[in-house]
Amino acid sequence: MVGYQVAYRIALDLHPERIVIVSLRQDEVDQAVSALGDLVPAGVEVVGEWGDVFVREEFSRRPRAELLEDPVARDAIFEDLLGPLDAAYGRSRLAGLVEQYRPDVVVDAINTATGISYQDVYASSLAAERDLDDLEAGRDIAVTAVSHDVETLILSQPLPQLIRHVLILDRAMRQAGTRVYLKVGTTGTGGMGLNIPYTHSEDRPSAKLMTKTAVAFAHTGLLFLMGRTPGGPIVKEIKPAALIGYSDVGHRVIREKGHPVCRYRARTEPLGNELNLRLEPTGFVRESSLELPIVDTGENGVFTKGEFEAITSLGQMEFVTPEEIAHLCVQEIVGVNTGRDVVGTVDSSVLSPSYRAGVLRSRVLDELRSLEESTGTHGVALGQLGPPELSKLLWEAELLALGFGTLPAVVAATAEELSAMACRLLDERPGLRDTITSLGIPILHPDGATLDRGPFIRIPESPTGEALKVTPAERDRWAAKGWVDLRPANFACWQQRLRAIRAAHPGKGQPGSAGVTPETTVTEAIETGTVVAWVLANEMGGYRIK
Repeated sequence: MVGYQVAYRIALDLHPERIVIVSLRQDEVDQAVSALGDLVPAGVEVVGEWGDVFVREEFSRRPRAELLEDPVARDAIFEDLLGPLDAAYGRSRLAGLVEQYRPDVVVDAINTATGISYQDVYASSLAAERDLDDLEAGRDIAVTAVSHDVETLILSQPLPQLIRHVLILDRAMRQAGTRVYLKVGTTGTGGMGLNIPYTHSEDRPSAKLMTKTAVAFAHTGLLFLMGRTPGGPIVKEIKPAALIGYSDVGHRVIREKGHPVCRYRARTEPLGNELNLRLEPTGFVRESSLELPIVDTGENGVFTKGEFEAITSLGQMEFVTPEEIAHLCVQEIVGVNTGRDVVGTVDSSVLSPSYRAGVLRSRVLDELRSLEESTGTHGVALGQLGPPELSKLLWEAELLALGFGTLPAVVAATAEELSAMACRLLDERPGLRDTITSLGIPILHPDGATLDRGPFIRIPESPTGEALKVTPAERDRWAAKGWVDLRPANFACWQQRLRAIRAAHPGKGQPGSAGVTPETTVTEAIETGTVVAWVLANEMGGYRIK
């Protein structure tokens, strides 16, 4: 409903070459494409795509309930959700669509929070707990039943789904060169608080509804991060805080979960000591399908006069129309400041780094240096702050600082001399070596076949703790990720970095504040943390833009 109105408004106001309508159901897409085709200006192509964008391409046109009943499909969904991101991205229906059409603007009116939260992790948890109770009690229960319920519980966890969805979408839009991403989100409660009287169970508020709100605002948080990442689209979110309606009013057959609701003749029976909530419909006289006058509010469902009158009353959810939302979306796309962009509001409200903290930074560093000198220790890295490369880089930079002191001295030496210097330092200072290895950071010798280590190793990671097979390729990958690498080839990489640091001073020739940039803060003397910060920013792309 909202997506249709946004597409219509964009077609009229912006005259794009193409509009792609994406929805879960084919009938919805066909209807929208047909209706828009008669309304949009000449020259605007309207294309439709249907299917589930939260799963891989091959599963996108199968109902989720059907997929969860298929053990092979469950394993595949598990891999896409919790396995390597690169592989999941290559199989993703969503990534494929973005790559195919390469949109300039993406307006996401999918009710993501509802789709994820209404998989009902609570019901799945109860089913899995029941199975475990049966196993513990020694009752007969099929292994396939336990696998089904436990795997369904894992796959219904909301946050892994949301995070994987956002990461895939972000990467796809970057690769496609998308300019603007606009999310039409939700508060989950139509703008009401914890006292919301509309619920999904006897609990008030229901856990399922609160999960919807939690996912909706977790989504906003991830969009906030997306908007602060360089190289991506402009990120905005319109978050309606009311019931959205309406698309139609009519007299029609009432449906529940896609099936017509039947009208049965009531029968009278005594209320005994036991109440059966479900009886066989064959025991009742079926009269017809239930038909009533309703108002269709799209994603929010259909309401009778009484329900609509109650939920839209003053002080209840009230309501906002899809046309108003579409108007705001178009304004945000063209750059009008509507004051309704939630991501922009959060962005302007968070507390940024302060002048006071900047002044105190040098004081903290001076105190740490003084303590290092007085205790004869090196407080370089603990290995607890990620990414895994951070500790490795910090310790390697520290070895260069201790052995050569300055960038020019490191660049002037050979890689073999740097390697020999590092080995000599560690031999002369066994306490330094022991500190590094005790933190879970092994030291790879120049021969590539000898390792100094402590009781545990952080990289590679092994959730089960089992021993891993060592191959030259794996050794090199682990060394690059989290080992202090004393091989000459690694020090040759450091020389390339330091040459780049010395050359990358874009503001160096400018007077005043224009000459101060992150690059120019690196001095000729090797300041371990500052050098590694340059590596994080320039090699890993990890830097703040605000």
